[in-house]
Amino acid sequence: MSRRPVTRWWRERTLHARLALLVAGAVAAAVLVVSAGAWFTVREIQQDKVAAELASDASTIAANPGYWLSMEGKREASGYGQGYGRGKEIGPCWQIIDASGTVVGGTATPLPVTDAAAAVAAGTSEPVREEVSIGPGDYLMFTKPLRGGGAVQVALDRHPDDRVLMTLALLLAVGCAAGIGGAALLGRTVSRAGLAPVDRLTEAVEDVAVTMDLSRWGEARPIEVAGKDEVARLGRSVNTMLSTLDASRRAQRALVEDAGHELRTPLTSIRTNVELLLTVERHPELAHRLTSEDRTSLLEDLDAQVRELATLTTELVELSREEASREAVEPLDLAEVVTAAVSRVQLRAPALTFDTVLTPATVLGRPGELERMVVNVLDNAAKWSPPAGKVSVRLTPDGPGACLLTVTDTGPGIADEDRPHVFDRFYRAAAARAMPGSGLGLAIVAQTATNHGGSVQALPNTPTGTILTIRLPGTPA
Repeated sequence: MSRRPVTRWWRERTLHARLALLVAGAVAAAVLVVSAGAWFTVREIQQDKVAAELASDASTIAANPGYWLSMEGKREASGYGQGYGRGKEIGPCWQIIDASGTVVGGTATPLPVTDAAAAVAAGTSEPVREEVSIGPGDYLMFTKPLRGGGAVQVALDRHPDDRVLMTLALLLAVGCAAGIGGAALLGRTVSRAGLAPVDRLTEAVEDVAVTMDLSRWGEARPIEVAGKDEVARLGRSVNTMLSTLDASRRAQRALVEDAGHELRTPLTSIRTNVELLLTVERHPELAHRLTSEDRTSLLEDLDAQVRELATLTTELVELSREEASREAVEPLDLAEVVTAAVSRVQLRAPALTFDTVLTPATVLGRPGELERMVVNVLDNAAKWSPPAGKVSVRLTPDGPGACLLTVTDTGPGIADEDRPHVFDRFYRAAAARAMPGSGLGLAIVAQTATNHGGSVQALPNTPTGTILTIRLPGTPA
């Protein structure tokens, strides 16, 4: 099977199945390695034991070969008689050969005189251990030289040891199968228990995707999270995300509702004026009821309402814009941004005097958003300043790593009860309702300052007027 079908098959498995397979595979590998190591260890121990027994028996016979040859006819056989095939020797089989390789004597079972054994008997080789076949059995034979020439051969049947190894192998195989099966079941159980929080997360996300109802989760119904592991961290992150999405949805809904309310007023006025003009156009006999001065006033009112509607639409777009603007964040000199904003507002309010004292300060931000923020502050100051008044603009360092923009006007100021709300969306003080505006300008200022890591504040000016301060992170240029 090629790698791609295996990869595809693996990706098609559920996470529960993958974890169960991984656990079973890990346990299977460990069990197989341990079992194989145990089997080979037992085999080596048996082989060393047999080799030591053969060497001990060969040394015993070699120490007094005459005695063993004299006992040759007295060895008991278990129904064996003379020759192999009619029974089996009790204990090891042995025989003594002379230097020429001729068998001198030994047990009833003859041992083969191999070339290696003959070389040992001739004194040209060291002791040798080899496997030989005697009849239907396999034997391990050890040949040890004798003093004065010749050699003694000792052999043991390997069948009992092989039977023990086979029995051990079968037991290990059964144990491996049971261990792997148990590991698979245990792995599936562990995977289900360990992934239960992930299942709850999946349920929550799927429910949100189907119902689009964020109110059922997040702060209202947080996903149950326990522990401090990675899954618990994921659960807390999902809870935070759902709460944030719910808050964003509520804020968006509130913005749409407020915007609809604010748009209704200029649209109603425009519709009324347009219907009046259309009525006069459709019924010329009623034209005398609408004088030229009234017509001019209606057209001017329409123009003002359209301008207000355009301004309100633009400010709504700016206010609803996400933090991830299309503008790139870049280092810039805030003094240059303020200078450009002052130039724009000066054209719209030529009767005012703008007193600017700017200390260069480098900030990280989006130039377009920062300029709109400063323009809104200056427009607000210009709107409330008396004719031929003065607006003071100061940009100074404010401690390490920050700069402070201060815009001061000499208008009527903001009432104490209105000051905490001037940065709210669509909020307009009682004194401001007769003035043009949408109540969004300072809300845009507050949002832009927050998006750039800063803050904004409205303070009273003595004796009259307002001081608006914007603090942004930055360094002196």
